[in-house]
Amino acid sequence: MGRSDRPGCRERAGTLRLVLGDQLHPRLATFTDLDPGADTVLMVEVAEEATYVRHHKQKLVLVFSAMRHFAAELRARGVAVDYVALDDPHNTGSFTGELARAVARHRPGRIVVTEAGEWRVEAMMRDWEERFGLPVEIRDDTRFLCPRPVFARWAEGREALRMETFYRAMRRRTGFLMEGREPAGGRWNFDHDNRRRLPAGHAVPERRRFPPDAVTREVMDLVARRFPDHFGDLDPFAWPVTRTEALEALRHFLDDCLPEFGDYQDAMRSGTPFLYHGLIAPALNLGLLDAEEVCRAAEDRWRDGSAPLNAVEGFIRQILGWREYVRGLYWARMPDYPETNALDATRDLPWFYWSGETRMACLAECIRDTKAQAHAHHIQRLMVLGNFALLAGLAPAQVEEWFLVVYADAYEWVELPNVHGMALWADGGLLGSKPYAASGAYIDRMSDYCGGCAYDVRKKAGSDACPFNYLYWNFLIAHEDRLSRNPRLAMPYRTLATMQPARRDEIVADSTRFLDALSASQGEPGTEGAVDARTPDLFLVGPAG
Repeated sequence: MGRSDRPGCRERAGTLRLVLGDQLHPRLATFTDLDPGADTVLMVEVAEEATYVRHHKQKLVLVFSAMRHFAAELRARGVAVDYVALDDPHNTGSFTGELARAVARHRPGRIVVTEAGEWRVEAMMRDWEERFGLPVEIRDDTRFLCPRPVFARWAEGREALRMETFYRAMRRRTGFLMEGREPAGGRWNFDHDNRRRLPAGHAVPERRRFPPDAVTREVMDLVARRFPDHFGDLDPFAWPVTRTEALEALRHFLDDCLPEFGDYQDAMRSGTPFLYHGLIAPALNLGLLDAEEVCRAAEDRWRDGSAPLNAVEGFIRQILGWREYVRGLYWARMPDYPETNALDATRDLPWFYWSGETRMACLAECIRDTKAQAHAHHIQRLMVLGNFALLAGLAPAQVEEWFLVVYADAYEWVELPNVHGMALWADGGLLGSKPYAASGAYIDRMSDYCGGCAYDVRKKAGSDACPFNYLYWNFLIAHEDRLSRNPRLAMPYRTLATMQPARRDEIVADSTRFLDALSASQGEPGTEGAVDARTPDLFLVGPAG
């Protein structure tokens, strides 16, 4: 099935229905009113989408394999599918080019497509009607629970767009975890109950993974040949690539992980990348699952007594709250949103974000997991990888590109607000009321990373102190004029006010030494020259370097 098996040059008076690679749901709006006797579904693997950033190899395998499986399922339902594979010698490498060829082949009366997830793709769509001289219908993406116009009405006139306010409105709108007009359990948010450290020796469930079938192995060979210099390990690939597998992954999470997900969703442990996390975001963002069925299934587990409310609420909040919220914010603020840089962060992304060659055990662990699995859970992303980028003043565009490259579930609509707004506070507080800055104490409290680290998390100063400790206070010092009036930072700024000038000077000196070395060597002090000479030059700074 890796080959293009398009029908011959036929004239069909019906509709050409384009399905994008992240729209693989059987009830996609594109399929409404589909006439199997007259219409053609077009699916294309395009190099432009594979290379606009150099996606993790597993991300490419996931998307292309899932597309090929989905096309086979459509054909099994009697749908005519025109599928253009990446290695088709006539493949133009772009959506517009392949749509032009398909229009010439099929001579449709109109084109139907569901709205794109990313701004740049939808901008292409807006040009197609004039370009092809055909009606182009762009339909709302009904896989989401908050249509774009609904979010726009909610956001209108608000200076700050707080997720918690939006989440409560969505709970009322959908009825999830509601008892009449009141939230289940009398509280909207059980986040305070979901911050337990994983006890030593605590056994976590063995996670259900999905060995590659023949179609996926063919795609893996294709990716290895075409994209050898892309980031990430290919061999560990084990993500669900069909709706059947995705539903099985969801059931496994609900049965084996959800009951303790709430307690340990913020925990981290070396050598245990998945813990109790859902591992369904790649399937959800591809369209193999949809938000309503996932939330409904989780709510059912609370109502039948098989999962506690704090776990179910925490999980539903990530989907009904964060996922819907960041999508709405993205579309409300694009295309100007990524241009903001409220904290004037300009330092280049260090080499160790690609290599994992750092003496900071927490960063090394999270980057190794990312390279091996195309996955890290939300606390690893926010409070380790994102936290360091915030404290070190790394340039937002470079950090955002890295996050978009390395994760199997990363698409700009979900990645950009999470990184730009939440992790880096580059939007100046539109998304988050305060920067998510933390010292090494937080990482030590929520993980076992610090025990084997070359740095001492208990030390506050000196070359062997945990860099997060002095970088945290240096961040507050550097941005005192802007952040000291923030009520959510009142406590650390009160502590900073009591510090003796000599201690502040020590913090700045330690931070300057560390950050100067970071900029000079693309690594931290003690790792100068650690760049792997075998690595192509394009990765010396990052994929766009």
